[in-house]
Amino acid sequence: MNWYRIDLHIHTPASADYQTPDVTLLDILRQAEARGADLIAFTDHNSVRGYANLWRDIEDLELLEALQRIAPDEQARLDEFRRILSKMRVLLGVEFTATFGFHILAIFPEGTSIRHAEHTLLSLNIPEDKIDLGSGEVGATTDVLSAYEMLSDAGALVIPAHVNSTHGVAMQHLPFGGQTKIAFTQSPLISALEATDLENSSRRSTAKFFNGSKPDYARRMHVIQGSDAHRLHRDPNRETNLGVCDRMTEMHLIEPTFEALKALFESDNFSRVRPFRPSQDPYDFIRTARSEGETIVQAFHEQPPKRRGRLSPIVRDVVALANGHGGTVFVGLSSKATEDVAGVEDATAEAQKIREDIARHASPPISISADIHSTGGKQVVIVSVPPGPEKPYAVAPGNIFVRQEGETTLAHRDEIVELVKIGDAQRNDAIPQLVPRASGPEPIDDEPPVATRRRPSRAKRTQVEVTEVEEERPAARPTGVSESSDNDDNPDDLPLPRTGVEIIESEDRDGIVYHSMRDLRNLKVVHNVTRDSARRLWRYAITQKENHPCEVDEVTWHSERGFWKAYKPRGGDVRFNLVYKTGNDLRVYYGVTEEGMDSEWRDLIPEKHRA
Repeated sequence: MNWYRIDLHIHTPASADYQTPDVTLLDILRQAEARGADLIAFTDHNSVRGYANLWRDIEDLELLEALQRIAPDEQARLDEFRRILSKMRVLLGVEFTATFGFHILAIFPEGTSIRHAEHTLLSLNIPEDKIDLGSGEVGATTDVLSAYEMLSDAGALVIPAHVNSTHGVAMQHLPFGGQTKIAFTQSPLISALEATDLENSSRRSTAKFFNGSKPDYARRMHVIQGSDAHRLHRDPNRETNLGVCDRMTEMHLIEPTFEALKALFESDNFSRVRPFRPSQDPYDFIRTARSEGETIVQAFHEQPPKRRGRLSPIVRDVVALANGHGGTVFVGLSSKATEDVAGVEDATAEAQKIREDIARHASPPISISADIHSTGGKQVVIVSVPPGPEKPYAVAPGNIFVRQEGETTLAHRDEIVELVKIGDAQRNDAIPQLVPRASGPEPIDDEPPVATRRRPSRAKRTQVEVTEVEEERPAARPTGVSESSDNDDNPDDLPLPRTGVEIIESEDRDGIVYHSMRDLRNLKVVHNVTRDSARRLWRYAITQKENHPCEVDEVTWHSERGFWKAYKPRGGDVRFNLVYKTGNDLRVYYGVTEEGMDSEWRDLIPEKHRA
């Protein structure tokens, strides 16, 4: 396994909008070689003419050579083609324009014929008279979801292009509802997403947005970057107008081939993709992960556990992540980026112990990978956990754990019931997804937006369509417990934050107060929670509710929305308690993070508390 430099988005003069038409294909190959590329793809607009021209040029030169009629300069050019292509692979690709102008990269396997690729484009409704023009404007073609299916059936890797910017399927600046955006970015036919902000450490960067931590976007996506080069060298007057291989992705592969790329994108190992940086400043994904800290999709252990087996906290974390959207466990460093990396003394042996413990004590089996990486001059173990297809998972003999707000805890009854439902649906090939209803225009932003939260519908998604069905009611509760208000007070009309927790009902029974809690990440309700049984954020909310209930005059109001207080949990980031007023009732949202707010909520936060 080695790190290889890859650029899967390079245009040639066969694209109508190419900016330096006097450039030759050999010039492009030489520039890619000079930048250290190991694998590239030619991806002209709605055409494969550039790739076809490359091999036609080589075949013409080889014919002249075979006939012994080749001139010295032609022989030199042929020798240069052979030299470069012996060390760098070039794949056939295309940048397809779907309806409404969305761009999709399709990367075909080695050996794909030009005829097959052009037949695919014709099937996608590229007009025959435009298939050689390389134009991004080709009229009505095929909708995005159908294009995914047809390109995948043709054997291509399907990669929505520059999703966070113009013509991207994350739909910036376009008045599409959230349900459509989810379908466009979470389709199982997508191999990866291409973004222009892979280096961005912001919590709202594309990679962070699609890291599996958001219930509406439960599929964690491989995110790559490419140069989208329309010229040989970077434009000196516009830094973002890149040249060949000015923005590459490094991927950890056995070899730089189509099949290796496909295997990586089909895996749940997200530590094998990183933005390329010069050797003097290599990208360290572990350092980036530490800057995020403990989250719903990643956990940290500074030292290997002293106790192995079912008591191991690593085993519990793995089970919890498998019961959710998957994630990563880091062993050998804390979650605090300011602390030195402790490292693992014998990382190879520790990785094997972790594999053995998971195989022995996780039920049903979980297909993890435990790899060794270096950071801060030390070796650490990275455990990659896929989202489990056979929920619920348990630590033998029967302890079921879940991951919540950066904490692994025993599942409550209602959570176990929900996991059983999801597991049954998965076993019947009908995986339920929480999908928000279309709610008007998305925020205009250069990054994936955080939309105002509405109650989602449960949907069953096929490859080419999304169909809304009625949301299931919460599971029945023990006799004598009243129905909670979540089914009576119509929260559809409320602008709920996307993180934090809300207490929707409380009941005193024999001196003990039982609460019904709504998790604002997924809008699931858990009943019969007490202060003693609550996990960290929930315990904080219950303590506030019982000891320091919110009063109207304590809140800074802006219309119906209000800011109550900010607090910082130990080892975590600042959180906010927000309030929404409906008549005489105050709905309090505890522990909301910045990533959970739309612009109206964010405007309420005092300047001193903003990141």
